[in-house]
Parts: sequence; structure tokens; C-alpha cells
Amino acid sequence: MADQKMKGKTVSLMIMVFIFQVLFAGLRGCFADQPSRKRSTVHPTAVNGFGSSVFLPVSGNVYPLGYYYVTVGIGNPPKPFQLDIDTGSDLTWVQCDAPCTGCTLPHDRLYKPVKNNFLPCKDPICAALHSSKAQQCKDPNEKCVFQVDYADHVSVLGVVVSDNFPLRLVNGSLFNPLLAFGCGSHLQKGSPHPPPTTAGVLGLGKSTASISSQLNGMGITKNVVGHCLSGQGGGFLFLGADFVPKSGMTWTPMLQNSFDKYYSSGPAELLFGGKPTGVKGFNVIFDSGTTYTYLTSEVYQTVLNLVRKDLSGKPLQDVKDNALPICWKGVRPFKSVQDVRNYFNTFALSFTGASNIQLQLPPEAYIIVTERGNVCLGILNGTDAGLGTSNLIGDISLQNKLMAYDNENQRIGWASADCTRKLHGL
Repeated sequence: MADQKMKGKTVSLMIMVFIFQVLFAGLRGCFADQPSRKRSTVHPTAVNGFGSSVFLPVSGNVYPLGYYYVTVGIGNPPKPFQLDIDTGSDLTWVQCDAPCTGCTLPHDRLYKPVKNNFLPCKDPICAALHSSKAQQCKDPNEKCVFQVDYADHVSVLGVVVSDNFPLRLVNGSLFNPLLAFGCGSHLQKGSPHPPPTTAGVLGLGKSTASISSQLNGMGITKNVVGHCLSGQGGGFLFLGADFVPKSGMTWTPMLQNSFDKYYSSGPAELLFGGKPTGVKGFNVIFDSGTTYTYLTSEVYQTVLNLVRKDLSGKPLQDVKDNALPICWKGVRPFKSVQDVRNYFNTFALSFTGASNIQLQLPPEAYIIVTERGNVCLGILNGTDAGLGTSNLIGDISLQNKLMAYDNENQRIGWASADCTRKLHGL
């Protein structure tokens, strides 16, 4: 969920627990090109392919909103719902009038389920949500109940339903598939910050329960998810392979281990200014459901020390700002990241298991300028945030890049891109 934390979206990496008992009828429910080459900007164009692709305009920003979202129609006739795009989770869910406890939307904007669209426990999608045998249904015909617990103690609880998602593909075809998603009827907020205005989450993860996997299973699109998030706000999202450039992309293999439920890669080595930092051997998760980048204490402390040392002698002073924990002020307020980026150096992740493929992290991929005109570090301590050993690459570090999560070929790719550019014919 895109609940906000420190004026930004909280970590969406979550522990998913799915309970299938009648007693619980509710719902808690990356970087650019290699440095040895001149950076270029790809210009993806749509071409007809395997069922073509779904293209959705994206709204939102890293700061001050804290999340990116799309608008999708659900039902017949369709009703529009704004959903936070989240590659860090699988199940799509919306706030649901079943009735709802803790929902943040007005009553008339909630999804209203109908009697015959509840998914039974025997459905394969429900089975994909089981995390252990103890959580499997006692009765295969009872409703498929789900619970999602997030790292910031936000929870969603409810039942899985199916309904029409009218889609127009870029090849002009019209489809109205029945897709499974969560009807969130119990929301519990664990953050002191205001909740987002979105209706729920668009789960784009790797399991068969995700929207992209369902569309692929129906033969409508290839199992490829991609997004291009503009640093100026907005961008686009696509499901299918038609917007992945034939050249200009940097690719790294997806991990196939305990991290395989997420879009993860590694092992990686941290570089600063093109030089090794001594931190290496860690894995990363690409998570569009997280505003900022979260690193384990060891990696985070190295980043913070390097930044502070590099700022020595420069006209920046520590300052407190409600936006983020680590901030600096200049001689006069800054108006944009461009005003201050030259004071900061470039980080990079070198994926040592993939022929030293590098994911560049220039200053605009890890700093923001706040409403007060201060500059703040958009990299946070994930261990303190309860993420354990996970390193999350969030929206701030995914901006101005075409990101592709290719489940067909088990790889993750990126390239610098103009995410504000309107694609031809769309």
C-alpha cells in the first residue's frame, strides 16, 4: 500500500499472510547506462506483437505526493479507480463496500461487489496466495479470504473477487477480461501520516495472482511489466513487450532464490564517483510501491558517510526538515534539484554476476528539494524501518528510466528515457 511515511510513500515490501477461514471475513490487508558509454535516451514506440500491450498513463510524483498511480476501470459498466502501481506486491486490491471499516475514500467511490463474483478457495489464483499449508482452505467452495500486512503496520483484509477490466490494447483490440483482485473491506492504518487518495494498489509482482500474469495466462499480453516514471511527475505504465526497445537496454538476470517473489537482482557492489566503496555482495529489490530507496544499516551508513565527506567544504549546512531525516540548506533556498545537483556525486550499483552491468544513481536519483527549499537525502535506513536485510530501490531511483521486468526471459532491464514524451499514436 502507498501509505505515506516521512512525507513520502512507505515501504511497500510486505509480509503477505493469507488466511482462508470464515472467521476472518476481512482484509488487512535501475539505473541508467554503463559509465564507460555516453548516456543515451531511448524512445520506445508501440508495435503489434503477441496480443500487443496495455498502455496506461501514470500520474503522481516522488515529492510531495509520494507515489505514482494509474486509473483503471473495473466493472460493467466500468467505474474508474486510481491505483498505486506496485512492483513489490502481487495482488491488486481496491477499497470495497462490503461494508468497509477504515476505508479512506467516500462511500460513493468504493467498489461494490456483487453476490456472484466472489472467488472460491479452489480457484488456482487463490491457491497461489497460500503461503503455507496451514493457511489453505478447509472448504474449497468457501470465499477466498486474504490478508496483507505491510512493513509499516498498515494492513488490509478482505475477500478475493473477479470482475471485468475493460482494456484497449495498442493494436486497437478491445478486451473485457474477468480478472481476480482483492475487495478490501477492513483497513488498519499504522502510520501517523495522511493516507494516499488512491483507491488501492495495482499489484505487478511475479506470482500468478498479479494482473500481468493473469493477462498473460489469457493470451492477451506477454508477461512483461514496464514503467517510465518522470522526475517532473507523471509517466506511463505498460503490460506486454511492445514498448521494450530492441536496443539500448541494459539487462541483468532476476534472482531465482528466496527473493524470487520479488523483482530482485544481485549480488551488487556499491560505487561512488566511479570508485569501489568496499560494500559488495548484497541483493536489491526493485519496488515501484516505495517512494524512496531503503538500504540495510551497513550500506546506508556507508552512503551517508560518503555523501557527508563529499559535501565537506561546500556551501551546505545540516538542517531539520519534516520531509526526510537528513537534509541540508544552502545560502538561499533551492528551487529544484538542478540547482544543487552539482554539489553531489554519482553512486552506482555494479552487478557482479552480470558482466559488471551498472545501474547509475546520479544525484537526481537520490535527493529531493523540499517545499522549504532544502535538499534532502532520499536514501533511508531500511533496517530501522523494519525491512531486515532487504535493500529496496524505490521510485526516486527509478525516475527518468524505462524499466522493464521481463518475466518471459527472467531479466530486469533499464535505460535512460524521456518519460514525459507522449508515445506516437497514444
